[in-house]
Amino acid sequence: MKRYLLPPALRRARALVAVTAAAALLTAACSAGEQEPEGRAAESSVESAPQAKTTEPKPERRPYTISFGGDVHFEGVLRARLDANPRTALGPIASVLKKADLAMVNLETAITTGGTPAPGKQFTFRAPPTAFTALKAAGVDVASMANNHGMDYMQSGLRDSLAAIRKSRFPIVGIGRDDAQAYRPYRTTVNGNRVSIIGATQVLDAEFIQPWTATPEQGGLASAKDEDRLIQAVRAARKNSDTVIVHLHWGTELEKCPNPAQRALAPRLVAAGADVIIGGHAHILLGGGYLKGAYVNYGMGNFVFYNSGPETGKTGVLTLTVQGRKVLKDQWTPARINGGVPVPLTGAARTQAVKEWRGLRSCTGLSAGRGDR
Repeated sequence: MKRYLLPPALRRARALVAVTAAAALLTAACSAGEQEPEGRAAESSVESAPQAKTTEPKPERRPYTISFGGDVHFEGVLRARLDANPRTALGPIASVLKKADLAMVNLETAITTGGTPAPGKQFTFRAPPTAFTALKAAGVDVASMANNHGMDYMQSGLRDSLAAIRKSRFPIVGIGRDDAQAYRPYRTTVNGNRVSIIGATQVLDAEFIQPWTATPEQGGLASAKDEDRLIQAVRAARKNSDTVIVHLHWGTELEKCPNPAQRALAPRLVAAGADVIIGGHAHILLGGGYLKGAYVNYGMGNFVFYNSGPETGKTGVLTLTVQGRKVLKDQWTPARINGGVPVPLTGAARTQAVKEWRGLRSCTGLSAGRGDR
């Protein structure tokens, strides 16, 4: 076949058109590749937008358990246990604490190896930072230091305590470099429940109320003597929590029934939004039950403690089953302090101790059933 050659000028024009078309196709392909990350980002943005979230099921809130022990320090025979092996310092009660989704105690001691004891104070407690190791190893998740021994070694002891808390990263409530930190709740989520725990003390010797109470300008403890400040903290926690727990140091030593200050504060906290109120200080057990739908325990007694008389040696673990704002069940695991640590009771002794613990409710004004809020 005969071939007809185009004029040179026309051949150059056709070549230019072909090159231009190829470049356009390549540009389109590259642009499509560059846009892919933007497409994924846009898709992610849509997924994170509020309107998209409405189509996703909310996390299911299921019941969880939280266990409470009473007052803990590491003086006397307990210091020897702590020094020998912090991981076994709390003894056999650890098996009970570890079963709960959350566990809490009152840490009634300054965490320092130095400092100056509070002047004129009969009993001053301190412990090394390995106290946090002991609590964690026993299954304790959070502790309150808002009590009448948390600042036994004054401001220098407070600085040591706060430094030890930061270093250990162990959750502590009720103490801080200022009032914002001292009243700040510990927050966690358990089985879909947003839980907030606040610690405060209603017990302070008169001469230590001012120097030990946290303020905007001063480190110290969260004080329940400033009821309005505590109520403010509870209301703030209520806004973004499913369960609000207030842990208090309160009551009168060796008195089996709650005192007027306790009976007055509890309903105020419930009205502010507290769902659970747990307390200690009296060295003996006090009763627990329901108050306008919330659960209140007026006294957990000694727990890991060198004092173990006929009444002061009675102790145990209170385990609550909670879902949102409702306490569905309370369970008492009785124990007896032996060598400074709680030893769970068994058999007939356990049955009798549970019966006695239930009977402590009689003078509290609390009810056995939850009722309505």
